[in-house]
Amino acid sequence: MILVYLCLILGLALLIYGGNLLVDNSVAIAKKIGLSTLFIGLVLVGFGTSTPELVTSLTSGLQGSNGIAVGNVIGSNTANILLVLGLAAFIHPINIDIHSFKRDGFILGLSTIMLICVMLYGTMTRIIGLIFVLTLILYIVYSFYMDKKNSKNTSSSETTNISFNKNIWLALIKAIIGIGLTCGGAYLLVENAKILALHWGISEAVIGLTIVAVGTSLPELAASVIASYKKENGVAFGNVVGSNIYNALFILGSVALILPIQMPEEMMKNTIIMAIVTSVLCLTALTVKKVSRLMGFLFLCAYTVYIGYLF
Repeated sequence: MILVYLCLILGLALLIYGGNLLVDNSVAIAKKIGLSTLFIGLVLVGFGTSTPELVTSLTSGLQGSNGIAVGNVIGSNTANILLVLGLAAFIHPINIDIHSFKRDGFILGLSTIMLICVMLYGTMTRIIGLIFVLTLILYIVYSFYMDKKNSKNTSSSETTNISFNKNIWLALIKAIIGIGLTCGGAYLLVENAKILALHWGISEAVIGLTIVAVGTSLPELAASVIASYKKENGVAFGNVVGSNIYNALFILGSVALILPIQMPEEMMKNTIIMAIVTSVLCLTALTVKKVSRLMGFLFLCAYTVYIGYLF
């Protein structure tokens, strides 16, 4: 068991170093190509840090473990808002670009509604999976177009402490390495945490919603916390929103394209909880236009209650 704990420590170290590398170079890329850090947070950071969720759900789906495949996505989306964004906001309040969020928040809400409809239907067929994936592709293309259109205003309103004399390709390579390190660190943490969980007699469903979900959200946690510490609001917030959109639309969609998914009935309650949490985030963004330190603390408290409910 000593080796298990050593792997946990190594995984945490990789998360911290990789997250720092990812955030710094993602912001550098955004500035060099004239995009906002929110867009980079949504796409490069958000989608990149969701790689563990993709691998986990694909593997679980192919092995017939629909509970972990679906629970991983639902649990990760809940964890991203309550745990990841909550901790990031508790470290430093996150201001929200309301104009961009009206677009991104709409897709976030739409993806949540689509997921609920599939849960009620009971099966995610290949056609439904294709619709999910195409929705994500259209969203990315539209977001890129709108971001380039508004890039001058966005660039003038954001500041950064990073020096931008580095080559953009080098920055991209470093960002990808950062994603790899954070995902590698998450893998070490998840696999060894699962060993401990099974040793303690915890069920597969609870492992999918908690240890696997939180574990695969660790790259998002590292990226958003580091971005918050560096006061990069766009990356910190965009990372969470982008990851949740990607999780719902692409991960489950791509799994269904390979093998239709039977949606576990016991996941309905957790899907509703995820929808409520997403609604609270959207209302907070549209009304208060920031996630304050108090809101972050309340998110963390809510997640503690949620984990207690699962166990």
